[in-house]
Amino acid sequence: MGRRAVRHAVGAAGLWLAAVGCTSTTSSKAEAGEAAVRRFFQALPSGDCAVLGPLLVTGQGAPSCEETVKDLHEHGMGLVDVLDAKVDGRDPDAVVVRARVSQGGRERAEPFLFRVERQGDGWRLRL
Repeated sequence: MGRRAVRHAVGAAGLWLAAVGCTSTTSSKAEAGEAAVRRFFQALPSGDCAVLGPLLVTGQGAPSCEETVKDLHEHGMGLVDVLDAKVDGRDPDAVVVRARVSQGGRERAEPFLFRVERQGDGWRLRL
């Protein structure tokens, strides 16, 4: 085997190992994003920002928890089911969660995309 073939084989093995290592990290990020969406919508009916606030992205021009909760309640928004979650290809600390939601008691025909971002030591929903 020539040097070029050896380099190619070693490079391919390294890429494979990197992909295997990233899969579990990617999977755990996606699971964390999905869990954040589910937790937020489970707590939403209470309207309690002491509980909901830590589940929302803060700063960077994000609306307050009170504004967000008021808006979601006015539109009667609720989570029906999470379809899937994927790490955002542009930001490894963000997950895009595709979900079925209801508005005003009726399920939307098209899935809704939620962005969940890692802030500090937790995952938070950006609405």
